[in-house]
Amino acid sequence: MWPLSNLLKTFVRNGRLTVIDVDGTSHRFGSGEDGPDVTMQLHDKSLRWKLFLNPELQAAEAYMDGGLTFEEGSGCYDLLYLFSINRGPLASHKVQGALRRGWRAMRRRQQQNSVERAKSQARHHYDLSTELYELFLDDGLNYSCGFYRSPDDTLEEAQAAKLNRATAKLQLKPGMSVVEIGSGWGSFAIRLAQEGAQVTALNVSPEQIAIAKKRAKQAGVADRIEFVQKDYREVTGEYDRVVSVGMMEHVGIGHFDEYFGKVREFLKPDGYAFIHSIGRMTQPGTTGPFFRKYIFPGGYVPALSETFAATERQGLWAADMEVLRLHYYYTLRDWRTRFTANREKAKELYDERFCRMWEFYLGAAELGFLHGSNMVFQLLLSRERDAVSIDRNFIAEAERKLGDKPN
Repeated sequence: MWPLSNLLKTFVRNGRLTVIDVDGTSHRFGSGEDGPDVTMQLHDKSLRWKLFLNPELQAAEAYMDGGLTFEEGSGCYDLLYLFSINRGPLASHKVQGALRRGWRAMRRRQQQNSVERAKSQARHHYDLSTELYELFLDDGLNYSCGFYRSPDDTLEEAQAAKLNRATAKLQLKPGMSVVEIGSGWGSFAIRLAQEGAQVTALNVSPEQIAIAKKRAKQAGVADRIEFVQKDYREVTGEYDRVVSVGMMEHVGIGHFDEYFGKVREFLKPDGYAFIHSIGRMTQPGTTGPFFRKYIFPGGYVPALSETFAATERQGLWAADMEVLRLHYYYTLRDWRTRFTANREKAKELYDERFCRMWEFYLGAAELGFLHGSNMVFQLLLSRERDAVSIDRNFIAEAERKLGDKPN
């Protein structure tokens, strides 16, 4: 089991990990207390070294390819849970510490998101079959954090509450112009158009735009939304409001000034922007190798220090900020549960390897919000000091009124 055993002795302090080696011998690590009891089997001798050198990527790939399996009662999610409650000991290992320093040194090179490269990377994830996303998202296909007034809210309730809360923050008046940076399947654009706004919805995914246009027509607001297949950097104009939900995570470390500079350029002097993004409560870091390679190439979760440094350089007022901590944990919990329930349908669309990759992705992301440093922040940004109301009462008042309307 050497050198993997050297890492696992340091790593597993909470819970227990039993590893059945290729020759059938069992090796146990951890006390078995304060965590799950996971049993996994290795089917490839090279995994002893691969997992030692890069466990985050190699565990995912080995699971996807069948080189690592779990005994009944254990599973991919249990391993990820064990990993998530032992993050500190893993990072303190000398080899893992060196690996992370290497990732950090390369992070800007990994995220050179030119316009064309950004388009390609976005399509890598968002041009998958819409049928896949329908297996685990809510009816409105909202692929971002919901707002849970209670952990027991349904996914549909949480996503409706998220759209109401975001809309309430915008103080829209009929006829106002809105540009949306990254419009997904159109739910937010449709919601804003229903409030009387004229929306320009930007998206680089033709698959998503096609679905969004159909949904806008069904909602009766197709005349109020223009769907544009362009990167936000290719568009000009001034708008009363700028909205961006789940897009900043795809900008990349070296492009925050470009992103917020474009937000400022889009804004009329008395307008303001609503930015919703995953963030981290820690210092700036890196994107894990599994997510970087398989899920969101070019993606990066920004620290608040990086975010505000960029808004300061671009001369934007941070008029309001709200941090949602466990809301994305609950959202991902519901997505993972629904995906698991529809796994066979996902397998018919793609294959077993894809399903294992998606299980790893959803589980790792969920636990990043439960035990890791991830959260979600929402900002209101403006060019002028008084573009946004001077207290937050307007948000709650508008939210109540919107909540009383039928969806």
